[in-house]
Order: sequence, then C-alpha cells, then structure tokens
Amino acid sequence: MARWGRIDYEQLKRLQKRIQKLERAKFDKFCEECAKEIAARFLAKVIKRTPVGVYEGQGKTGGTLRRGWTAKTHAEAESGSGKGGNAVSFAQGLQITKIGNVYEIIIINPVEYAPYVEYGHRTRNHKGWVKGRFMMTISADEVERQAPKIVEKKLTKFLGEVFDAD
Repeated sequence: MARWGRIDYEQLKRLQKRIQKLERAKFDKFCEECAKEIAARFLAKVIKRTPVGVYEGQGKTGGTLRRGWTAKTHAEAESGSGKGGNAVSFAQGLQITKIGNVYEIIIINPVEYAPYVEYGHRTRNHKGWVKGRFMMTISADEVERQAPKIVEKKLTKFLGEVFDAD
C-alpha cells in the first residue's frame, strides 16, 4: 500500500487564518489605491505634455488648457455637472466609481478647445492643418504600459502585509 506522507494540520490552520485575513483586508481599498495611483500618474504626464499658449504683445498669458485637467465621478461625467479640482486636490481626494469589477476615474479637460489641440484642427483661413499634440493619447498609452508593473508592485506589498509572519 502507498504512503501518502504526513500532514501538519497546524500549518493548514495557519494558512486558513491568513486567507481569512486576506478576505477581511480591504481588497476594495487596495483596488481603489491602485486606480488612484494610475490616474495620478496619467494626470501628471498629461499636464506636463499639455502646451501653454504664447501670446506675444497681446497682454495674455497661457496655461488655461493645462490648468483645465480635472477629474469627475462617473455620475458627474454623465450629467455634465461637477467642477472637479486641480492637480493637488485631485491626487488627495479622487472619487472612484466601481462598476462591476471595474474601478473608474474619469479625467477630463472641459476647456472648449481641448479636442482641437489634442487631435488637430484647420487653420483660421481653412487652407492648412495644425497637427494635434496628442497629449492625452500618448500619456494614456504610456500609463497603460506601466500599469501592470504598478499593480504588481502594490499587490506584492499588499500580500506581504496580509501573509506577514505572525
């Protein structure tokens, strides 16, 4: 007859307790923190890439488009309400909407000419084309490539805290 070996039931009980601790741990909070970090990194990149208008001799200063980046909750984006905030308040108090298994943060720029700078537009005399800057598109692509590493690092830390030796 085959021998199955010995089992240390105490180790199984300790594993069970740690798994229960994982269940009790704020996994939703962990996911929200990941979403906030990814959104904050995206916002930092897109703000840095957003051009600032130069108005020589006109007495104007640029930066309206750059200052326009903000975040809204899903409900605010749907209704068109909400004023969002600047980058500092954004990083500290992001509102996250959970839809199914998806955590969503909507980042917008309500400045009316933002899409024209992003994607390009015709010149005033309609004879030429001003190329788009694609500040949001490029930033989103970069953060999308970095997101798995960000989440993996935070997950390793999170699991290390949960399965920390007692």
